[in-house]
Amino acid sequence: MPKALWIAHVEVTDADAYARYAEGAGPAIAKHGGKFIARGARYVTLEGTERARHVVAVFPSLEAGETCYHSAEYQAALDHARGASVRDLMIVELLDDAEL
Repeated sequence: MPKALWIAHVEVTDADAYARYAEGAGPAIAKHGGKFIARGARYVTLEGTERARHVVAVFPSLEAGETCYHSAEYQAALDHARGASVRDLMIVELLDDAEL
């Protein structure tokens, strides 16, 4: 089963509330086998909507990433991000032969 990338593009509108989201989201992601490979690093927007923050985590599978998103732990963290950010979030399956 191929690994998958959880990719978020975020504009934070309430830093305090978003910090509470991050406190809970990290452990929830790790619990489901996710590992951050990019978070708040330098970036260049070449096309599309400009967002100030970008996060990429790798999961053992697309299903693991989706299970994480719907988990009670992640949803509790996500409650803090709602109204505190504008986000785009997707999970993308890697090619079978892709290496990270």
